[in-house]
Amino acid sequence: MFTFETSDQKEVRRFRIAQFNGRTATVRAAGSAVTGHVRSIVENKSSVPAAWTITIIPEEPRPTPALRPAPRGRPFMEDLC
Repeated sequence: MFTFETSDQKEVRRFRIAQFNGRTATVRAAGSAVTGHVRSIVENKSSVPAAWTITIIPEEPRPTPALRPAPRGRPFMEDLC
């Protein structure tokens, strides 16, 4: 699990929406990025300005698919007309 604290309300809203919709969210901090599902968002009521603690369960990075070359020898529809 990856836990961090933020006071940016726009960022918190983005994470709440991702959590509600079951989508992954990406956090960039100190030059690295963590992508995963948002597990919890907890407001720290004693801090001024308001701050939230966000917990993300990291997801394994997906392998990038190899790009296939375009098939050769088949004419396009424009070539047939």
